[in-house]
Amino acid sequence: MGTVTPITAYLIAFVGSALGLLSSERARNATGASRNGWLAVAAVSIGGLGIWGMHFTAMLGTWMGANVAYDIPVTLLSMVVAIVVVAIGLVVALRHDGDERFWPLAAGGLVTGLGVAAMHYTGMSAIVINAEITYNPGIVALSVAIAVVASIVALWFTREVTGPLTVLGASLVMGLAVTGMHYTGMHAMSVTVDQRAAIITGNSEELIMSLIIAGAGFSVIITFLLALTSPDEERREEAEVLERVLQRTESRRLGQR
Repeated sequence: MGTVTPITAYLIAFVGSALGLLSSERARNATGASRNGWLAVAAVSIGGLGIWGMHFTAMLGTWMGANVAYDIPVTLLSMVVAIVVVAIGLVVALRHDGDERFWPLAAGGLVTGLGVAAMHYTGMSAIVINAEITYNPGIVALSVAIAVVASIVALWFTREVTGPLTVLGASLVMGLAVTGMHYTGMHAMSVTVDQRAAIITGNSEELIMSLIIAGAGFSVIITFLLALTSPDEERREEAEVLERVLQRTESRRLGQR
């Protein structure tokens, strides 16, 4: 249905990827609860906004020959799948931060890629339409392969990318990979409409768009607030720890005298 929706979907994938990469960069330089918090923000940004939000933005602009509604519980399940698999991939990849071996990226990318594909086809199963939907197995396999490769590249970016300009370039690539996987998966689908069936009605599209907008706003606000407060807080905590260590060292040195 025109070019506006695909462009909007790509921009959502780009924004989610950018927020996720920025959060991943902070996670690499943090420890403990702060690191886990940044990883959670990265998973929500990439999985929830960049992947799931992009998917359903694109779906809302797709005409299938008949009115469409969505099974909301299944739709929300697909969002949870996207966030969880991205979180797993991030943990696997960043746990071996500094490790030059390829297998952590491959393992994390495989899990994330299969999960992204599962999210896509779970989301597609949420479609309520008076039609028969079938898939071309070869193109489905291609979409899964794209998802795995794109996930490996994305995780490599989360482990290596630093600096705003590099994040910008990496986000453009990640956004292209995510949308490419989606539209490849959509190309695998064939819809045969039952003209005799009753027209589907419902307001699920409005709810999904509200979730996307709310998720985008939440991700931007949380990332922005953390970016403002976290560095100073982390430096303060590090300074306090260093001061305590120096005090203990000095006390022991004086006690030995």
